[in-house]
Amino acid sequence: MAFPLSSAFISHKASIATSLNPSLTQQRSHLFQSNPTCRKSALFRPTFCCIFPKSPSTDVNRKHKILSNFCASTLKDGAKRFESTIAVILFFVQIASPLPFTAWNSLSISSAEAVLYSPDTKVPRTGELALRKAIPANTNMKTIQDSLEDISYLLRIPQRKPFGTMEGNVKKALKIAVDDKDSIIASIPADLREKGSELYDSLIDGKGGLKTLLECIKDKDPDKVSVGLASSLDAVAQLELLQAPGLSFLLPQQYLKYPRLTGRGIVELVIEKGDGATFSPEAGGESRKTATIQVVLDGYSAPLTAGNFAKLVVDGAYNGVKLSCINQAILSDSKNSGYSVPLEIMPSGQFEPLYKTTLSVQDGELPVLPLSVYGAVAMAHSDVSEEYSSPYQFFFYLYDKRSAGLGGLSFDEGQFSVFGYTTVGRETLPEIKTGDLIRSAKLVEGQDRLVFPVES
Repeated sequence: MAFPLSSAFISHKASIATSLNPSLTQQRSHLFQSNPTCRKSALFRPTFCCIFPKSPSTDVNRKHKILSNFCASTLKDGAKRFESTIAVILFFVQIASPLPFTAWNSLSISSAEAVLYSPDTKVPRTGELALRKAIPANTNMKTIQDSLEDISYLLRIPQRKPFGTMEGNVKKALKIAVDDKDSIIASIPADLREKGSELYDSLIDGKGGLKTLLECIKDKDPDKVSVGLASSLDAVAQLELLQAPGLSFLLPQQYLKYPRLTGRGIVELVIEKGDGATFSPEAGGESRKTATIQVVLDGYSAPLTAGNFAKLVVDGAYNGVKLSCINQAILSDSKNSGYSVPLEIMPSGQFEPLYKTTLSVQDGELPVLPLSVYGAVAMAHSDVSEEYSSPYQFFFYLYDKRSAGLGGLSFDEGQFSVFGYTTVGRETLPEIKTGDLIRSAKLVEGQDRLVFPVES
């Protein structure tokens, strides 16, 4: 079935070429009329035309006939082989190409725009993955993490999984972990080194460690590999968090007047229905009057934004605040006073955030904390200037790939200060309606990393 499909494309290409060059059509028509051999040829078969005197002798006629038959036969066989080869090539190109042949001009998209159009854009698809990638850890640990993260993409390949490639990735990670043990442990602060050694041993030989993951891959069981991979990556993230006790960069002097979060924090929000309705029951449970949502704050990439939000939570600014559903977001309606924090976005591949500057996604700039993740938490823009985030209004982003570019990126990507992700209670977000309220908000982890400005 593939060959007729490819042949159709050949004919289509021929028609395009003909429309672009009308004289070519006239020339072919003249040749077809003057030579019966040419008329029998297909469009892409080469033509062979011989010119002889008007009154040839019998011998000449005989030689002419032999030569014509020989040429026609040879060219016919060659043309068939040529068409078959072209058909095969087009068939495989068609399979490999994400675009139809009639849209080859789409391939002229510049590399600057490719991030919006390419379906292969590798942005984190979950908050957990985005947060893991955002940890500023030891280089060796990051190499181990990247090698394991690649397995996540390999597991998405349908039908036959490339278990051989997965095995190579784990062996690479295991070799780095064993060979560079001293460097990995040495990068952990002295007071946390004992805990770090325990985590390291768990990463190598533990139940959810690399050696166990290697055995799962050898068994060629995708489900076991998925579970084992999640355990190994969790151990990697815990080690990396020990290696990053604070910020890896210095804040600009003018921003030291703001509260800041120098690491990770967790905020727990209790949501209540405003109309007396209930939330859907948890598995096997009863309907709930309230629902709990946990948000992990990332001060590594957005210390000022996360710090301002954490301080507002500690001050009780969000207790009793009503929520509004607008388009793809759930917006808080608090009017409590906070700091007018500058727009803060950490570009991927950079070591410190940019301030008062949005990212140009079309130029290939992507944030470390992407908005294009369901349950991303970001600050709204200030009413006064979009160079600043709102002092008090945050929103949950309800990412929908149906409303995004082909690369899976939101059209608002790089325009807001994302400072964390919903990690518990994501399934509750679509049930929240305008008028529902935050009964309480508490900073349950990260109080020791919340730094308040020194009052002058």
